[in-house]
Amino acid sequence: MNNLGPAASLRLGSQIQAAKATNWLLGGLGDLLVQVENPKWRENPYPLYEQIRQKGPLYRGLSGTWATTSHALCNQVLRDRRFGVKNADGSPVTGGALGAVANTYPESFLDQDPPDHTRLRRLAAPAFNPKRVDGYRPRVQQIVDSLLDKIEGQETFDLIKDLAAPLPITVISDLLGIPDADRGDFAEYGARIGEGLSGVHSIRQAKDLIHVGSELVALFDRLLKERTKDPGDDVISSLATAVGEEKMTARELHGTAMLLLLAGFETTVNLIGNGVHALLAHPEQWAQLRDKPELAAAMTEEALRYDPPVQATMRIAHADIELAGETIKSGQLVGVMLAAGNRDPEVYPEPDKFDITRTGGPEHLAFSSGIHYCIGARLARIEGEILFRSLAERMPLLRQAGPLERRESSTIRGLRAFPVTAKFPAQRSQ
Repeated sequence: MNNLGPAASLRLGSQIQAAKATNWLLGGLGDLLVQVENPKWRENPYPLYEQIRQKGPLYRGLSGTWATTSHALCNQVLRDRRFGVKNADGSPVTGGALGAVANTYPESFLDQDPPDHTRLRRLAAPAFNPKRVDGYRPRVQQIVDSLLDKIEGQETFDLIKDLAAPLPITVISDLLGIPDADRGDFAEYGARIGEGLSGVHSIRQAKDLIHVGSELVALFDRLLKERTKDPGDDVISSLATAVGEEKMTARELHGTAMLLLLAGFETTVNLIGNGVHALLAHPEQWAQLRDKPELAAAMTEEALRYDPPVQATMRIAHADIELAGETIKSGQLVGVMLAAGNRDPEVYPEPDKFDITRTGGPEHLAFSSGIHYCIGARLARIEGEILFRSLAERMPLLRQAGPLERRESSTIRGLRAFPVTAKFPAQRSQ
């Protein structure tokens, strides 16, 4: 299905139009979950999350999908093995146009329930053990310093294109063993796939997503063959060994490598963009970080809590489950609203306040929870901490220099463009 023929295009077009019509109808009838996808909430979805919260710990939309904004319930659903990411029979949950596109991609362990999830994650985990990840600190600092050296002295620069994207792309590409010549399109690929997670809205987008997927699969298949013959000290070489030992298939390697690549920089790009946006929108917090750059680690955690890159995820019940006084029937979907859980007033005092000195409360849900907890969380935290500290030390005058451009997605929250300047403001003539 890499090239959509007339019949497939017609079928996809019908699915897209049907989904749009259904969402328009349900949204008009007051389904708050459907309204999350409305572009009017893209700038600030948090008031809508609060409307859902006011309906109780569990909200059921008109489509029959449940959702929770409660931190405790989000955590419970993510940890309960009776909920999965696939149907109980192992078939994909996602249908319609998004499902048709997703089916052209190789599955990763993020798309799997145990035992396949356990097997595949275990093969990738050694690359992200604490000792190895901590060993990347000097390399991350070196990359940050190099990027800041390039942009220092410029009148304005784009925080996303010039800083937030190149840092994690370089780090995760080093870790995976991606040749320099193959890294150029990764930021754009990640942005397109991230926006697709909120749904496929046109035939053109569907074709684009399928093309991106096929390009990445071709890259990883080529690297698999190269590293089988000439292995190195990188993740793809380790996975190629696992393929040779029949611990995973080549298709599973493609899916695992794609997940690590995209998740490895997508989360961090948006952590940096959202975090700097929050800092500059709260000058007193930016001043605190400038005065005490050692707050950078705490700043990273607060940025992840306050405006997380991944806003929500979905689980499906594999059995009838009692939850918060309601019965979730087997086969019913539950939206786990991570960003809303991160602002749950039951566990975070003044949850809508951005406070880089915040202490207490449970761990935020930005990296999910349970068996699908983000495998690269430690690496993302290190990248965020080093970059925020370096900005405070080297660019204390940093401020926004033009309008933002947001990503067209409700699931992955981030910025496409963020013009900033670190120069003194021009003096007004008297």
